[in-house]
Amino acid sequence: MIRGIVVLLLISVVDLFGQEAAAPPTPIASPTPVVMPSAPKRGFFSRMFHSSSSSKKAPKYSNRKLEGLLLNLQVSPQPVNLSEIRQLQIKATISNKGKRTVTLDFPTDQRIEIYLMTSEQTVLTKWSDNHAVTDKPGTILVNPGEHVEYNESISTRDLTPNKVFIAEVFLPTYPEVRARQKFLTAP
Repeated sequence: MIRGIVVLLLISVVDLFGQEAAAPPTPIASPTPVVMPSAPKRGFFSRMFHSSSSSKKAPKYSNRKLEGLLLNLQVSPQPVNLSEIRQLQIKATISNKGKRTVTLDFPTDQRIEIYLMTSEQTVLTKWSDNHAVTDKPGTILVNPGEHVEYNESISTRDLTPNKVFIAEVFLPTYPEVRARQKFLTAP
């Protein structure tokens, strides 16, 4: 019994000191530098007891107004079969994990932007190129514990089979709120 407790304590101490620092975010070529927040790596026991993706904490942003926001991205279907699919389904969810209501002001009716990029981060397709954007300002309020969901599609015409691509979603007015997901294409 005591031997089991000692082994458990040893594992937790090794896990506590064995965590590595998160890798710095990769910069994106844009007119204004954008710093992508990164979440710290979790330990073994943290992953075991809190494995749910809904327990993700929001990253720290330089704009205090965005405190508590978390942007999640889902690309479907996986893998992308280019012979059968002409439109890639993108689901972007903006969640408020904070304790205060977050107010997002937009100068146009465009709320999100979607990029399809190569693994070298060259932009192939922009969602806004095929959608009309009007100068109609709007505001979104995201209460604590609530989320806003956007289901959009983007053309796969510039994708090639058997390669890895990146889907990136961000808020054009708040470019530091962004999410990426890699996906594989099939013939």
